[in-house]
Amino acid sequence: MQMHNQAPPTSGPPGLFWANKWLTKVEDLFALAAAFCIFFLMFLGIGQVLGRQLFNTPFMGYIDLVELSMATFAFLAVSYCQRLGGHVRMDLFVRMVNGRARWVLEFVTTIAPLILVGLLIYFSWGHFMRAYESGDSTIDLQYPVWPSKILVPIAFVVLFLRLLIETIGYWRLVLNPDSEPFAVPLILTEEDLAKKEIEDSKGSTDRG
Repeated sequence: MQMHNQAPPTSGPPGLFWANKWLTKVEDLFALAAAFCIFFLMFLGIGQVLGRQLFNTPFMGYIDLVELSMATFAFLAVSYCQRLGGHVRMDLFVRMVNGRARWVLEFVTTIAPLILVGLLIYFSWGHFMRAYESGDSTIDLQYPVWPSKILVPIAFVVLFLRLLIETIGYWRLVLNPDSEPFAVPLILTEEDLAKKEIEDSKGSTDRG
């Protein structure tokens, strides 16, 4: 298992560059929303503990809000993580091959999750529709759950588009292995990671 990082989005085929640029903005926005949700739950939890311990008045609907918020921070940032290569994967066989064979292997192993995410979009949309049509709600304060459930297929659509861009990026490398990788996760060895950390630290020092 190695660390991963996306190929720098500074250049590439015009169509792929445009798609990657705009999808990146959506992913950053979703990741920011997930981060705000986590901060909200953190302060809400602090208020819940203080209210219970100091005033013996716990926050009404705390469990409901936690339940509804889980989809936000669990799914909205998944495509952002995929873009940065922050997921965990076993790349033993990928590191054993080079050139076109490596990109073929990457292409094939990206097609599989692309199909899986497509199926997840279909079934998660069905779960949302059932919750919306039946008026499903939380237990305590009867908050509707469909706003939370619709976030799941939306997040999966964004992830599907990210995987589609990566699939196209890998196919481009299959056709021309000598071209510069673009919009695909790259494997970083320990040496590459150390160099990157040194460069980042130098950049921070220069800015300081």
